[in-house]
Amino acid sequence: MTAIGPPMAVAPINRVREVLQYATRQIRPEKVMMGMALYGYDWRVPYESGALASAIDNNSAQDLAIREQVPIQWDDEAASPYFHYRNRDGEDHVVWFDDALSAAAKMQLVYDFNLRGISYWTLGRSFPQNWYLLKDSFNIKKWSAKGSGKSVG
Repeated sequence: MTAIGPPMAVAPINRVREVLQYATRQIRPEKVMMGMALYGYDWRVPYESGALASAIDNNSAQDLAIREQVPIQWDDEAASPYFHYRNRDGEDHVVWFDDALSAAAKMQLVYDFNLRGISYWTLGRSFPQNWYLLKDSFNIKKWSAKGSGKSVG
């Protein structure tokens, strides 16, 4: 999985909020599911137009910051963590990802907008903190493909 575009948060909360404001004006909020990604991106910097970023799961991003002994920073506008590091080849990189704090902020949007729930993209990626937050924040019900079940929310 790769991304094209300049380094930034995968789903900046300010942009997610804008999309939800629009969506809930077009569709009843209780029918809207908010998508959440379970990955981040690692970009080489300085960014060159058209360059690809590599996907990285959120736990691996945190492990990389620890291994490289670099501080994880916080972007208030995006409500997302990121960090810079230099790889073994001497190339500079920036990694944007989600952590428990940024995931909790996004989960709060379900209540702020009275949404039906959350859906996830790329479930196979490791992010255990997310599942603890999910369990503590919502009444979880299995959703069926036939639409008879309920989603998280």
